[in-house]
Amino acid sequence: MRTLRFRPCGNFKTRYREELAVFETDFGRLWAAAGLAALFVLTPWVTTPYLLYVVNLIGISAIAALGLNILVGYTGLISLGHGAFFGVGAYAAGILSVTYGVPFLVVVPLAGLATAVVGMVFGIPSGRLKGLYLTIATLAGQFIIEYVLVHWESVTGGTMGMTLPAPVLFGIPLAGDTMFFYAIYSTAVLMVFAAVNLMRTRFGRAFVAIRDNDRAAEGMGIPIFPYKLLSFAVSSFYAGVAGALWAYYMISITAEPFNLGLSVEYIAMVIIGGLGSISGAIFGTVFITLLNEGLRWVTDTIMNMGGVAGVELTLAPLREFVFGLAIVLFILFEPRGLAEVWRIIKSSFKLWPFSY
Repeated sequence: MRTLRFRPCGNFKTRYREELAVFETDFGRLWAAAGLAALFVLTPWVTTPYLLYVVNLIGISAIAALGLNILVGYTGLISLGHGAFFGVGAYAAGILSVTYGVPFLVVVPLAGLATAVVGMVFGIPSGRLKGLYLTIATLAGQFIIEYVLVHWESVTGGTMGMTLPAPVLFGIPLAGDTMFFYAIYSTAVLMVFAAVNLMRTRFGRAFVAIRDNDRAAEGMGIPIFPYKLLSFAVSSFYAGVAGALWAYYMISITAEPFNLGLSVEYIAMVIIGGLGSISGAIFGTVFITLLNEGLRWVTDTIMNMGGVAGVELTLAPLREFVFGLAIVLFILFEPRGLAEVWRIIKSSFKLWPFSY
């Protein structure tokens, strides 16, 4: 009697090692290695000083946006206080380095941990609130942190801000855009790798379960509130690390940049890049940062042409208008963001020339 054997159609993973692998094939590892080599070897030497400055800002913002995507995209908790948490990381770095003389290599993770604690405090309402009510609670946290950063003058310097000392890493001073490039992107690679692996653990799977259906997740034995607090802590840790890098890079910090507009920028990065996607956070960061620089260039060009009186008032809301328009267009035409566009492009190359 012949035994019938059924072979599955498609690419299925039959081992946990395959499921947990970051790169599915050797070809993927090769492309990742080639991309990292090109990033670290070519970028600092083929770009102009201004472009390298923009690239460094992209690296810092990508870390913060990745943290927000863990909270919003993977756990389903909307936050409008991410810009304030970014500021907490920046000021934590300033206090640790200026007041206590802690070295750069220790300051960055400590600033992330301090921000994680603050994020957990403001994540406590997530135990009872969700949706619009949680969004309003995080918005209140944004305003509270802004107020503290400005008015706690004995610690933060108030409106005068703080000036950080030049960082030193392994005896090498991080002076100039090129040296900071290596520090920023080395940190970014580590944070991306950590996020990818986190989403493959039981903690990451619990985040996704809470996002999809929190009642069903609770019925399966997942403690909802502790995992929500953990998501706020991880997200805030990423924001704190990014804020610390930004503070060292800018040398002088004040509370003005850490406003609601910055939080909206990070929300735009996550939505446009793709919710629940590691690569989407990076794509969204690149898009929004370049859009910012493009709008700044347009504004400066019009100003230098000697425009009409009051043109500054006319151009002031241009940035917010373009941000809002970009978000609306992506929600209407590509709700999954740039990550989905990239997936479609990759699939087209894999199936070419047999696109059907």
